[in-house]
Amino acid sequence: HIMLFHIFNSQEERRAFGGSGFIEIQYCRHPMDTKPKRILNNVTHWSDDSLYVDDIDLFYVEYKHIFDCGIYHNLKTGTVDLFGINYYTPNFLDTVVKRIENEKPADYEALLSWLEKAKEYNGFYILGV
Repeated sequence: HIMLFHIFNSQEERRAFGGSGFIEIQYCRHPMDTKPKRILNNVTHWSDDSLYVDDIDLFYVEYKHIFDCGIYHNLKTGTVDLFGINYYTPNFLDTVVKRIENEKPADYEALLSWLEKAKEYNGFYILGV
């Protein structure tokens, strides 16, 4: 079983595991009516309840087509940018969950469990390295 996604109880635990070379999947805590431009200009990194990905190549192969309509900092959309900010609106959540359930990519159970909680937020981000 491949462990692609990690949750750390503290930033010290994350640093001890592997420093900062992670993709971070983070809940968007901005109010629901916040415009994407404002959201993308106010992103913070290293949340304790984020999912962290250390095998970036495997993540890209397994998930790039699942996360194919994130909003970039320039407000364009496309395949997940591993080196930038990708924002996924709450409307995209059901689509992502269905794709994951159908395809069952690497370590998908951990991601589905995390995405269940994303419904409480204004979508989520994938923050590149």
